[in-house]
Amino acid sequence: MSPTARRRRISRRAVVTLALLLSVGVVVTGLVQAAPPPPPPPAPAPGGLGPRLAAVMAKPAYRHAQWGLFQQNPRTGRVVRSRFADQFFIPGSTAKLFSVSGTWHTLGGDHRFVTPVYAVGQRRQATLRGDLVLVAQGDLTLGGRTRRNGTVAYTPIDHTYANDVPGATLTPENPLAGLDHLARQVRAAGIRRVDGDVLVDARLFRPDPDLDPTPTPMIVNDNVIDLLTSPGRAAGSPAALEVRPKVAPYRVTSSVRTVAAGKPTAIAVRSSPDGTRIQLSGTIAAGSAPVLRISPVKDPTAFGRTALIEALRRAGVQVTANPVGPRPAARLPRSYRGVPAVARYTSPPYREYARLILKVSHNLGANLGMCLMATTTGSTDCEDGFPVLAAFLDAAKVDRKAVQLADGRGGNPADRTTPRALAQILTYWQRTGEARNFREALPVLGVDGTLADSCRHCPSRGKVFAKTGTAAGIDALNDRLAVGAETIAGYLETGKGRFDVFFAGVNGAATPTAAIQGVLTIGDDVADAAALLQQKSGG
Repeated sequence: MSPTARRRRISRRAVVTLALLLSVGVVVTGLVQAAPPPPPPPAPAPGGLGPRLAAVMAKPAYRHAQWGLFQQNPRTGRVVRSRFADQFFIPGSTAKLFSVSGTWHTLGGDHRFVTPVYAVGQRRQATLRGDLVLVAQGDLTLGGRTRRNGTVAYTPIDHTYANDVPGATLTPENPLAGLDHLARQVRAAGIRRVDGDVLVDARLFRPDPDLDPTPTPMIVNDNVIDLLTSPGRAAGSPAALEVRPKVAPYRVTSSVRTVAAGKPTAIAVRSSPDGTRIQLSGTIAAGSAPVLRISPVKDPTAFGRTALIEALRRAGVQVTANPVGPRPAARLPRSYRGVPAVARYTSPPYREYARLILKVSHNLGANLGMCLMATTTGSTDCEDGFPVLAAFLDAAKVDRKAVQLADGRGGNPADRTTPRALAQILTYWQRTGEARNFREALPVLGVDGTLADSCRHCPSRGKVFAKTGTAAGIDALNDRLAVGAETIAGYLETGKGRFDVFFAGVNGAATPTAAIQGVLTIGDDVADAAALLQQKSGG
């Protein structure tokens, strides 16, 4: 670790420690958490905004809140609308516009992650006397979301949010697809038996606990176990449970019971300290849709090793090593020069992963970008990704002093940005050959991603391309939710082939009760504000 990175880590850890003291009981809603914003300066009158937009901003939920707006023509530079454009706002997940942009630029939109498996040892006919080693490359899905056409699948509410946001669903793809692909290649290479071990080399970068969720070089199914509960046939009967992926030694038990239709559905998940024993309890209403929950994988490297051994056995390769035994990291070679690769898995291009991250607000993928940028400098310290991002923002003509980031996802209490800075990163993309790819990687109003259910039948449907962000936590004093941020930033279609960059958002709002629906309502208001801006622009 460089001295500069060490200083950054020490000071950032102090901030994170303070944040933990401030955020006890935080509820992540969509999708970040953050400390309350500073008191806003007096707001200007909303003159010129139009009565409908002014009515949205004047709702009781925003009595003590600060709204910000910014809209600009990126070709001419003409500012169409501006309200607190140079004030800091808690960005929520709109901060991903910076981190994903930096990773996309640094790696390249065409970059593909190639995960190899090496045969380290001696081959005697169909037997390898030695070790098979998978060298993890930070592939975000390892085939677990890849469709047959090479695109990456996603749903409006991602499974990684299943414990916090109602309505999360699974994609149909097999989360072990990449490992099965590698295992079949090993067999096709002529190996039928491994008299040695199967290892995962996860030395690409060191997991940084200051990034939450923490990226790891080896990732299978977003480092979670999916737990899908369906109601039984009648009240009183046990609920059905589907678990994926099924990998030893993870074991799941459920005491969830079916209750009468219309009764509350409430399912809780508990796990052992090592994560391998998972228990579900609670109720599910008869006739209701299946309910998804997740449980974290505590040791992704060990999990990946076991999953690979099991995949090899499914492919007809006999492995003598204990699949749940210790990980003998000391057996890893210093170099793979001259060692034959017997399998490779090649990912979709990074722009497809960026699409996933932006469409569903994928926190692990956004944080992973910081680590991947660090590796391009030869560093294994994720902190060294921040100077790479800083250099990119400078080159992209983003006012870096108007951006504060301590992670890639927009979930650290230190994260701040101005509306104008967000407009600057959006303007950068409009001047590149990837302009359309980047714009279409964003959620589309009323169509997909986190905006799929907003404004589905309004005139602006399909004409707003924007990243959303939320920061919310419990206001225990008033038994409600404090919404530190609800934001949106992206592009407004103003005519055929013409797009303005924009920001709309509110900091310091509050819900009437502690129900999550209040946060979703504020999210709808912000989406409506974006739609009204688009409609006023004549697109």
